[in-house]
Amino acid sequence: MASLSKADRKATLDVAAWAFNVVTSVGIIMVNKALMAKHGFSFATTLTGLHFGTTTIMTIVLRCLGLVQSSHLPLPELLKFVIFANLSIVGMNVSLMWNSVGFYQIAKLCMIPVSCLLEVLFDKIHYSRDTKLSIVVVLIGVAVCTVTDVSVNTRGLIAASIAVWCTALQQYHIHILQRKYSLTSFNLLSHTAPGQAASLLLLGPFVDFWLTNKRVDAFDYTIAPVFFILLSCLIAVGTNLSQFICIGRFSAVSFQVLGHMKTILVLILGFLFFGKEGLNAHVILGMILAVVGMIWYGNASSKPGGKERRSYLIPDRSQRHAGSLEGTVGQV
Repeated sequence: MASLSKADRKATLDVAAWAFNVVTSVGIIMVNKALMAKHGFSFATTLTGLHFGTTTIMTIVLRCLGLVQSSHLPLPELLKFVIFANLSIVGMNVSLMWNSVGFYQIAKLCMIPVSCLLEVLFDKIHYSRDTKLSIVVVLIGVAVCTVTDVSVNTRGLIAASIAVWCTALQQYHIHILQRKYSLTSFNLLSHTAPGQAASLLLLGPFVDFWLTNKRVDAFDYTIAPVFFILLSCLIAVGTNLSQFICIGRFSAVSFQVLGHMKTILVLILGFLFFGKEGLNAHVILGMILAVVGMIWYGNASSKPGGKERRSYLIPDRSQRHAGSLEGTVGQV
């Protein structure tokens, strides 16, 4: 009875983590869409720097209040993570500028197979046939409802490749660093947010000027856009934390696959609040196919053998000190 209660508690926490991520992610997308489309604030890189700046302030306050325990993350690991994360952000913005929207969406879908490859290579993860097929169904469904015009050029392909690989590596490291250094999601975020905030706020205005040919300091900061900027920053705290929680509890692949539910919700809310242009049977079919694939993935990957670690390569601190490495086999 105790084990059942423990399983129920874990399932409840899993659902809560996903719900937290979906609500905050969809919320920030809708707020940013209003900020950029209606108020003309097109400085995405600088805005992301403000997001991490707000997150940093929150982590400092909570640490001063004694609500967060101190932890350690080696500087090389921190720098590597910040580089991957910032290249992911800048790469995605550049990819959107240099590529068609259709190719940009295809690049985002490529993060799933790349994340799978990283888990297979470095964590020795084995996926069952049903798990693989469910991922394919999700990819097809999301592609059907989001990919329209597709055109590609050399520099756009390079930008998209950098963005995809750096995003996959960043998300992979969220999962690995939490396990390797026994960090909670909040601990890891408190280490990485200041570095991302400082670097993005320093370089963001220059990157945004290069992308938009507009200066962030020349923007007309009236009450309405400032309100949306502040709202975006507040929601971003939850978005950043929920991403670390979800990837820490599950994996980067699960986060990517089930995370496309956010894509579907954003499309639906976009049709509801910004007009029904583009809503047709083709898009609805893609949405249904994607949702079916996500349900299938959740069921297939949770079964024995659905997604299995054949050997675990990251020792804990005591194992590293002793110089030993034990292989384990278990479901993730």
